Amino acid sequence: MARMVNENGCGQDLQSTELNGAGRGTARWGPQHAGALELANLYSPGKRCQEWISVVLCFSLMAFNFCHLLVNFHLGHMWYILLGIVAGILTADFASGLVHWGADTWGSVELPIVGKAFIRPFREHHIDPTAITRHDFIETNGDNCMLTLVPLAHMAFNFLTLSPAEHYHNYPWHCYVMALAIFVTLTNQIHKWSHTYFGLPGWVVFLQNCHIILPRKHHRIHHVSPHETYFCITTGWLNYPLEKLGFWSRLEDLIQSVTGEKPRSDDLKWAHKTK
Repeated sequence: MARMVNENGCGQDLQSTELNGAGRGTARWGPQHAGALELANLYSPGKRCQEWISVVLCFSLMAFNFCHLLVNFHLGHMWYILLGIVAGILTADFASGLVHWGADTWGSVELPIVGKAFIRPFREHHIDPTAITRHDFIETNGDNCMLTLVPLAHMAFNFLTLSPAEHYHNYPWHCYVMALAIFVTLTNQIHKWSHTYFGLPGWVVFLQNCHIILPRKHHRIHHVSPHETYFCITTGWLNYPLEKLGFWSRLEDLIQSVTGEKPRSDDLKWAHKTK
């Protein structure tokens, strides 16, 4: 039977952790779970088309902008450039946590447009955490590529229309946006690697071990039911401070007090599904 290792290296039964935590039933989890099968079947040709278009546009814009950053590179703002890159990575990590928390905690697969297209993968992931490892590059990264299209297109427009003096002045900001776009784009790929235990390239394992990207051991904490902590999945750098601040739980309490909606109710409904 599969086992999970917590941050202190203590083993515990993965199946009992996933299913016998707060609010869980005793139904089997994994790819044969009734809810996982139904959610996987909701992946549509239209969704696949949207992902392909997003990936092609994203990487085309990213290549265009990167070439212009190289052409306009200078050392005049080196410290601001480095600060912008680090800030971009931190912003991407927080954004990954905010989106992950929102999709895990609120909403429903039955919502028009966004339900099947964007909430569905989050519900599937908690029932069948290894499903993401069976997704190809397009399915894994399509939605994140879509999120970066507007800022990347705006940056490309600036490179085509601004004067050299304006490029010089805006260069650190462009570095921030580029770092943010790159790490947002790669967030779900990094997330996929955090669930992959065999066949990872050595450089990916090195980055995980150095905690430059989300480590596998670190992400296991989120997958202890009821999945209410450690939502940041780009680098995971912000998970500990946000947890110490009680950021997510305070936000949930505020929203529940205003709306009356119970956090993760839809997530639990899919976990309990038996047919």
